Amino acid sequence: MSDTYELRVQGHLDDHWAEWLGELAVQRQADGTTVLVGPVVDQAALHGVISRIRDLGVPLLSVRRPAHDINEGGDDARERE
Repeated sequence: MSDTYELRVQGHLDDHWAEWLGELAVQRQADGTTVLVGPVVDQAALHGVISRIRDLGVPLLSVRRPAHDINEGGDDARERE
């Protein structure tokens, strides 16, 4: 099983980096950043992608699991009521 991750980096990356970065989709944003989106099988694979981003020399701005963000606060919010 894998989780979908979004990794935001500074600058615009070309599409040819997608394969090298584990087949993540390359989405260039209007704000000058690039969002890399796709499934990552486990934490070791995630660290591998992060290491490759480091090797590119581009700043990593954020890492998100969108499905996790949707569920976040659900149980905690009910407990506070």
